[in-house]
Amino acid sequence: MGEVAEIRIREASPADAEPIRDLLLEAYGEYETRFPEGRWEPYRKELSDSVTREGPIARLVAEGDGRILGSVLLFDSGDSAYGLPSLEIHTPVIRLLAVSRQARGRGVATALIEESARRSRELGAPTMYLHTSDLMAAAIKLYERLGFERASDKDIYNGAVQIKSYVLRLQASAVR
Repeated sequence: MGEVAEIRIREASPADAEPIRDLLLEAYGEYETRFPEGRWEPYRKELSDSVTREGPIARLVAEGDGRILGSVLLFDSGDSAYGLPSLEIHTPVIRLLAVSRQARGRGVATALIEESARRSRELGAPTMYLHTSDLMAAAIKLYERLGFERASDKDIYNGAVQIKSYVLRLQASAVR
């Protein structure tokens, strides 16, 4: 497959639900064998259910070559993202960023993060958060390159698994 000529970010439509579900399961499926025993199936169900679950203020897709190459959910707070008001995250949170394996390295994830940051700034938010685990080392490198910083006070634990929090300071960020 050649380079993607143009990546267009747009709101997902109801017709995008199945392609987004397929994308999420493909993108996160590479981690299946690295999940602790018994954790993959509940996570797989969460991925599948996220496509139509209420809560995000935006469901964004990256389109190129006439197909969906990536997606992300943008929530207005930690409570709406995770159902955890105790996190005390009162600014936007991105979740379930996914890029098709065939489209990686082409700026799809960066474009989705940039649009999420733009929308967060429009809301007047000073920061935008995300959570990830050490399994996703390549993603963590991207987040750090884009200016996300560790916010360990907002970490979540799923059993013994640490889900690390990262924050992007929107006004100081180079992410546009």
